[in-house]
Amino acid sequence: QVQLVESGGGLVQAGGSLRLSCAASGRTFRTYGMGWFRQAPGKEREFVATIRWSGGSTYYGDSVKGRFTISGDNAKKMVYLQMNSLKPEDTAVYYCVAGSTWTPSGRYDYWGQGTQVTVSS
Repeated sequence: QVQLVESGGGLVQAGGSLRLSCAASGRTFRTYGMGWFRQAPGKEREFVATIRWSGGSTYYGDSVKGRFTISGDNAKKMVYLQMNSLKPEDTAVYYCVAGSTWTPSGRYDYWGQGTQVTVSS
């Protein structure tokens, strides 16, 4: 099993920035990629960003491209999401994910509990 713990969520005004962190522990050798999804109330879960540990390739959802940056430390099994130019529509619960995949459409085996991000207008 792999455990994921997110931190860094909170309340921010539109145009502001937040940085999310996620720490993985347990059988992390099973993870080839880590990243983030989000879900707003009444909406479907949405892909945000992922990073592939081998080579460091990154992938972003269209709605966050140019504003969010994912980075990570494979040795420490940490992943970060720097969120800039935040908009009210970015308000959601953000979930850290990990698994044997790294693509937007991949099935991620492990999910964190989620951290709330609220952007006020």
